[in-house]
Amino acid sequence: MPSLIEPGMRVRHPERPDWGEGQVQSVIGDRITVNFEHAGKLLINAAVVELEVIEPEH
Repeated sequence: MPSLIEPGMRVRHPERPDWGEGQVQSVIGDRITVNFEHAGKLLINAAVVELEVIEPEH
């Protein structure tokens, strides 16, 4: 089941904590473009990697 990731959300890559937090730029099917703090803009395949959503602090 695909997660409900939308542009603007903050995420982490579960296997690459060194990339830091990322902000979702776009979502097209299973292709999620994320701009990470320490790795730049990367294309993530959501069929392979389940990104961890960082809940906003209220």
